[in-house]
Amino acid sequence: MAAPGERGAVISGAGQSDIGRRLMRDGVDLTLDACIDAIEDAGLTRADIDGICTYPGPMDTPPGFSGAGAVAVQDALRLNLNWHTGGLEMPGQLGSVINACAAVAAGYANHVLCFRSVFEGSAQARTGGGRAGVTAGGGGGGRGFRAGGFMQWTLPFGAPSAANWIGMMAQRHFHEFGTTREQLAQIALNARKNAEKNPKAIYRDPMSMDDYFAARMITTPFCLFDCDVPADGANAVIVSRADAAPDLRKPPLHVEAIGSALRGRPSWDQWDDLTTMAARDSAAMMWSRTDLKPSDVEVAELYDGFSFITLCWLEELGFCGKGEGGPFIEGGQRIARDGQIPLNTNGGQLSAGRMHGYGLLYECCVQLWGEAGERQVRREGGRPPRAGVAANGGGPIAGCMLLTTDT
Repeated sequence: MAAPGERGAVISGAGQSDIGRRLMRDGVDLTLDACIDAIEDAGLTRADIDGICTYPGPMDTPPGFSGAGAVAVQDALRLNLNWHTGGLEMPGQLGSVINACAAVAAGYANHVLCFRSVFEGSAQARTGGGRAGVTAGGGGGGRGFRAGGFMQWTLPFGAPSAANWIGMMAQRHFHEFGTTREQLAQIALNARKNAEKNPKAIYRDPMSMDDYFAARMITTPFCLFDCDVPADGANAVIVSRADAAPDLRKPPLHVEAIGSALRGRPSWDQWDDLTTMAARDSAAMMWSRTDLKPSDVEVAELYDGFSFITLCWLEELGFCGKGEGGPFIEGGQRIARDGQIPLNTNGGQLSAGRMHGYGLLYECCVQLWGEAGERQVRREGGRPPRAGVAANGGGPIAGCMLLTTDT
């Protein structure tokens, strides 16, 4: 097999800011904390950084969804860049990291700073004190409201958010394969158990199955604990040229394969198989670009904006068969930190906080480096994992990466 372009890239450093429910700090401030942390973690200086890539770039809607764009970070850090980009229409949040891999492999840059920051918790507090609701009348200012595009077909039926759309996909999976809420609950229960070992996690109190079922329903079949928790924080990674490895502070993580495919219709409700998502296409592409198999993966950090998204990723990445996700996670043993495929070891977005995909990539990196502290996964002989998958996105949006160590 010819070496794919992404193997010309490595992840040389990773950084993270403080994370909290409502830190009441500026988004750029949090972003810079993570970026500086990542640069230092790689053993580089700001003078070494000649590329920037981010998702989604500066956005004001919804409040706090983006802490900073590439231009703001370049200016604040006084970087001299050969290449930079940022935007929303990518294969999910990790699309920015995939772009950076392509840039260093093509020789456009040597060390690319990739980051994602949010401050939804504080932003929502400033605009009313609670989680912002989205309704059909939103944006009308009391004068009426006319939706366009996809939303014109969902808002009239009371389905204004991804929670509703993903919930309908989950219902279809339940119908076709017999999946149950008790099975799906294991995604949330596993996340909470892992979050207990993460000092930065938002929710760290133990949670039982009774606690899960006692929570209020959000949209069938999701209760509160099936939905990620808004938070403030930032994560960053440095994508470097593979041949720059001797100049780095520590052994880098190799980008073995990426998945960015979208082969179905780019629609939330017109997807050809509503029991799955674009994860199907990205996962298939990733496995086509490596000789490794799902059985080689020793830690999985899979997007959990809603619990069902994680179940889809488990199936499409081949950790279990199509439609077998419910029985696979039943009881929680297979996805525990000491199980067959340790899942979302920092608590994921359901308990650690909504870092919008980048938090899961950061966790994958620190697990492979053996730097995860109390929540560190240990395999045979007590060693850290040698291969890990980070995946993000739901519905018609998906991207994934397979990372490996030298050992």
